[in-house]
Amino acid sequence: MLIPIERAEAEIEVKKSRFIAIAIPTETMEDVKSAVLSVRSEHPGATHVVHAAVIGKAGTMYSSSDDREPKNTAGRPALEVVKGSGITNITVAIVRYFGGTLLGTGGLVKAYGDSAKEVLKIVPTEELIEKSSFRMILPYSSYTQIKRLFESLSVVISNEVFDTNITVEGVLPSENIKALRDGTSDIGQGRILLNI
Repeated sequence: MLIPIERAEAEIEVKKSRFIAIAIPTETMEDVKSAVLSVRSEHPGATHVVHAAVIGKAGTMYSSSDDREPKNTAGRPALEVVKGSGITNITVAIVRYFGGTLLGTGGLVKAYGDSAKEVLKIVPTEELIEKSSFRMILPYSSYTQIKRLFESLSVVISNEVFDTNITVEGVLPSENIKALRDGTSDIGQGRILLNI
């Protein structure tokens, strides 16, 4: 399974109606609600804000809404597209600004499905892998070598504090924990404190 790593936005126009699809990383059903409310507040003049969400490690929790469009013409087609994408922990909110021409049920299904497809083409993703957080305190003399070790282990640094020593906080794939411990031990010779 893939997960989105940042928000993405795509827009299509169908018979003068604008459809703006926004893909947002979300990990829980509460996140889904927050994401939809946030999009609603960004687009107060929108006619509809439809959503489709797939949540969970196996991508087995779903949420969708037609938001006053005819039943199963908006959220359901968008959800089918998202489910088929292999991406989880994602909410696709589709904002519609009505252009004056009714699309009919078939037209709506196509427009909302196409909107979801467009944003899924461009949303940046990564493999869903288990990650672990860590905190490390190290002397300045070990910093360059530790940075090289981080690069080789796909570490993402979330915070660095340069004081008497350097404190680094970050996350890495859980499968690389042993390599981080071993590398830290080799580099630090007992002078690096690592908490995972």
